[in-house]
Amino acid sequence: MTNNDFTFAVKSINFDENYNPSESTRITTNFANLARGEKRQENLRNALAMIDNRFNTLAHWDNPKGDRYSVELEIVSVEMDVEGKGNTFPVIEILKTNIVDKKTNERIEGIVGNNFSSYVRDYDFSVVLLEHNRNKSTFSTPDNFGDLHGKLFKCFVNSATYKENFTKAPVICLSVSSKNVYHRTDYQHPVLGVEYQQNEPSMTDHYFNKMGLQARYFMPANSVAPLAFYFAGDLTGDYTDLELISTISTMETFQKIYRPEIYNAHAVAGKAYQPNLDQQDYALTKIVYDREERSRLAIEQGKFTEEHFIKPYRTILEQWSANYVL
Repeated sequence: MTNNDFTFAVKSINFDENYNPSESTRITTNFANLARGEKRQENLRNALAMIDNRFNTLAHWDNPKGDRYSVELEIVSVEMDVEGKGNTFPVIEILKTNIVDKKTNERIEGIVGNNFSSYVRDYDFSVVLLEHNRNKSTFSTPDNFGDLHGKLFKCFVNSATYKENFTKAPVICLSVSSKNVYHRTDYQHPVLGVEYQQNEPSMTDHYFNKMGLQARYFMPANSVAPLAFYFAGDLTGDYTDLELISTISTMETFQKIYRPEIYNAHAVAGKAYQPNLDQQDYALTKIVYDREERSRLAIEQGKFTEEHFIKPYRTILEQWSANYVL
């Protein structure tokens, strides 16, 4: 087996107020969940306005009216062909930001990554992990947990397909873990804000580490909680201020909608901070989102992955994973 056995195809669709999820999109994906139901267009319009407003607040220089920039989003779907016979499976879905400078009429490439969706991750967390811990008194993860997923991600990021479509390595931005305590440091980045460090790595950190990504935690200006940034390379050196702002404005908006207890809380994170999803002192956005449905669908999607990807290709995937090296 060689590292080039799998071929990838990239497709993209604009995420705007007219967006409709494709049939292959994980419906638990943040943006897909917004684009459903009676208020779908209002949801999308409000979310996009929140992103633009946040971007202009952070990109305040030479922007006296706070309306110089807008953010355009592309949903990037990655399909993988295991056997080279034209049968593909949707392995990854990410977001690409693009920045429109209305003063110069320039369109500036942003960051790819941002939101991260993966059917194989659903399988790992909603099938493998549940089975591994069934009827056990203490929680643990299997020794090889996340190995295949991590190698598939690295295989894609190092593929010719990725390099043909994107100029920089991905940055993924997630909510911080409610199980961990985060401590404010003295370091402050001009755009990312105040850096926090945690007492120990989270399960998500370990999982993303297998994807070749490390984590740093920053609370931007006028935010109430730090965000988790997963990246390869140098987060503060490899990306411009506008690129970083495009990720912050996009993902903080999503987190305000999906995790209002943390990111739309009335109290600002202090020197030592532990997120709490049970606290009640927060504001809801006007955007409709069904969190319970999302949890239920993650299990369904994990089982779908098992039936249509893991079982049919198990032997090929196991042999490839055992021999995969960068």
